[in-house]
Amino acid sequence: MTDSSRDAIERVAAAIAAARSITALTGAGVSAASGIPTFRGEDGLWKNVRAETLATREAFENDPRLVWEWYEWRRTLIRDAQPNAAHHVLAEWTRTRSASLITQNVDGLHERAGAEGLIRLHGSIWHVRCWDRCPAGGEDWRDDRVPIGTLPPRCPHCGGMVRPAVVWFGEPLDEAVLNSARAAAACDVFLTVGTSSVVYPAAGLIPDAKAAGALVVEINPDATGTSHVADVTLRMKADEALTAIHALTP
Repeated sequence: MTDSSRDAIERVAAAIAAARSITALTGAGVSAASGIPTFRGEDGLWKNVRAETLATREAFENDPRLVWEWYEWRRTLIRDAQPNAAHHVLAEWTRTRSASLITQNVDGLHERAGAEGLIRLHGSIWHVRCWDRCPAGGEDWRDDRVPIGTLPPRCPHCGGMVRPAVVWFGEPLDEAVLNSARAAAACDVFLTVGTSSVVYPAAGLIPDAKAAGALVVEINPDATGTSHVADVTLRMKADEALTAIHALTP
């Protein structure tokens, strides 16, 4: 750890200790230490198909089995993964500091670490809904089987296809969920952790927090599209940075 990183960690720890309200926005980098491939980059490839071409309504309409095969693969990876130090620190802050936790991740590791009041912007890979939105199957329900069975799985109510209850590219976020996230962005300290800050409206929460007067802290090994907004940048892995901050926070 460099002297500049140590100084930055001390500054963030002091700010968190003094803050009345803390919010963290997390992305795929938070789960990297748990062995879950990030969404983009070389480890985001699957069968030589980019994830961005699979996570769409059009892809599901054209080849629902292929899309479900991808989600089955992801579920298998996630099933055997464990929450890492980053998940545990953030979960503890939700319990002991009433911190708000917003995630773009669908893997469920924040929940398994014991996070309270989690705001899931993009849904959960462990939940499904009826593709046809039949009256009985329109609401999401949990189905954490691995393997899930016949692909694509069928709605137990109408027999139609079931889809993952996640937000795909081109789909809007749930308005109530987005409003909760925007409200949480009005805080004293806002941490953006392990996110590339390229997916909106999630990335828009960062300048929103800045405009509301928050100290914005970016934790990411690489620069992002919103690095210029941050007051403090820590070019570190999420688990290492949050462990160091937590150790200095009374």
